[in-house]
Amino acid sequence: MSSNSSKVRILVVDDEPDLRTLYELTLLREGYLVDTAQDLQQARALLAEQTYETVITDMRLPDGLGMSLITDLKSQQRAERCVVITAYGSTENAVEALKSGAFDYLTKPVDLKQFRTVIASSVRSNPKLPESAHVKTASVEAMSLQSARGQKALARLVGESNAMRSVKDRILRIAPSMAPVMVTGESGTGKELVAYAIHANSHRAAGAWVAVNCSAIPESLLEAEFFGSKKGAYTGAHQDREGFFQAARGGTLFLDEIGDLPLAMQSKLLRAIQERRIRPLGSTQEETVDVRIISATHKDLAAEVLNGHFRQDLFYRLNVIDMVIAPLRQRLDDLPALCHALLARIAQESGLPAPAVGALVLKQLAAMTMPGNVRELENLLHRAVALGDGQELQLDAPNRQLPSHPAHHEAAIAAIKPHHGTNIPNDLQRYLDDQERDILVRSLQETGFNRTAAANRLGLSLRQIRYRIARLAIDTPHLSDSTDELD
Repeated sequence: MSSNSSKVRILVVDDEPDLRTLYELTLLREGYLVDTAQDLQQARALLAEQTYETVITDMRLPDGLGMSLITDLKSQQRAERCVVITAYGSTENAVEALKSGAFDYLTKPVDLKQFRTVIASSVRSNPKLPESAHVKTASVEAMSLQSARGQKALARLVGESNAMRSVKDRILRIAPSMAPVMVTGESGTGKELVAYAIHANSHRAAGAWVAVNCSAIPESLLEAEFFGSKKGAYTGAHQDREGFFQAARGGTLFLDEIGDLPLAMQSKLLRAIQERRIRPLGSTQEETVDVRIISATHKDLAAEVLNGHFRQDLFYRLNVIDMVIAPLRQRLDDLPALCHALLARIAQESGLPAPAVGALVLKQLAAMTMPGNVRELENLLHRAVALGDGQELQLDAPNRQLPSHPAHHEAAIAAIKPHHGTNIPNDLQRYLDDQERDILVRSLQETGFNRTAAANRLGLSLRQIRYRIARLAIDTPHLSDSTDELD
């Protein structure tokens, strides 16, 4: 019997006596106090007399659907977490339960190890546990750390516009659940920050946070990267290797740019999510996995489903709870706070003073379209700090805009095309950084890595070139400081 679970009371609702007894005995061995009911009527009578930490209910009962218990508890604003048991392969019922407010679900035939894990997770997530139960299921220090981590993650979502307040409120509402979340928004809006804030405010905050960029993994390596591999599974596999699912065990797996995942891998991911089991490459045994899935994309996945680029069943399974992040142009009220926060970070990283931001600069920023959103704003401020005098922020806006006269458009576009091809880069910031790095490196090489000479050649001050070298992580092993001291 586990002392961690004493005084925690659980209600089991199932019309099959054998299963009801199996669940009850399993929970009693874990140290929980257990009540049982065979139908909705009995369950409601018990709920009227007693408060529980978790309610476990079969989906189909003789007098109705177990889902109605979730509705009852939600309408009464009760704190019980609900775990629904559904028939094998009943994805629709599982998703419906999660959308209705269930903490989690289990699929028949129930794996008892998974059963114990899900129930323990539901108990830990309950914020209204008796104080004694709280102390025994998680230490006070751990809970305090979780709270601090959650507050810090929310603080990184800068802004108090209606759009940002709505996002923060929704994060706090959905964090306690195990329901998958789909975060959507344009590039640069901060989708990963939102996803992390969900994790940091959940009962899994002390668990692993594994962030995966699905678009950055070669297709041939996807299965091994996601599910792990055994020694000898492929050429070069000299030892067992964990995949993302194993690494995120007990925590959250964040799948960024999920829309870029190939169809073949989408099918394997769907199975892993639905059955909560994975099979590492080269293994004959499946492993149970305990992760919460949060996904993100800048694509319109509903449209991707219609054109056959994304599996409808996977979209349905991942998009249980949606979280839409507004682009910067729709929350301009946040500009002053964003500029202050970004400039403070830039100043700290670069060792340069944070310049003041005047009303004219804010007006200029508000007038820009900024398709790159907060990421583009940060890049613009980086450049302004590097080129500025450390006093008041000045934007180099005219040089960043295309000419307004149509006759000049073609020449302007040609000027910014990559020299090595005609393809438009899919990551503009990375492309620009690469170009800047290349120019700086060539200039440094041609001046014998003398920063003063290189800066003069490029029309920069010594401070500006030092900042750029640091920001772009340029290796300068043969740097000459003698001339630098004179400048």
